[in-house]
Amino acid sequence: MAKREDFKMSESERRARRFSENFRKEKVRELELGLVQIRDLCKEYQVADMTVRRWIAKFGSMKGKKERVIVESQSDTLQLLELRKQVAELERIVGQKQLLIDFQQKMIELAEEHYQVDIKKKFSGSASNTSGTKEKR
Repeated sequence: MAKREDFKMSESERRARRFSENFRKEKVRELELGLVQIRDLCKEYQVADMTVRRWIAKFGSMKGKKERVIVESQSDTLQLLELRKQVAELERIVGQKQLLIDFQQKMIELAEEHYQVDIKKKFSGSASNTSGTKEKR
């Protein structure tokens, strides 16, 4: 019985071969459909892995598309959605707090104008005696 090695071509014989465009397109289509794998094509037709990858780049259906496929598990997707909800809630809370601060500052400004009193006092660095600290007597 003949062995696979009996049919192997020399490197010079392989370099002299040319595959037709239709043949290459058909093999790329089979790869994209999952009917065959790159390593199987390489073994069967004695072509280099890079040669098959060039065929894919030239004749593949994804040629020219700048699209990436991202695969993530269900738990990653759920976690991402939960984190997005949490971020939205925190942004809402920060917005409410900022509105409250703006309102209070405006009320202080209006009170200062109305009562002609400086409500915003600049404190010195020292604490008063009634700051809540207890001393031993």
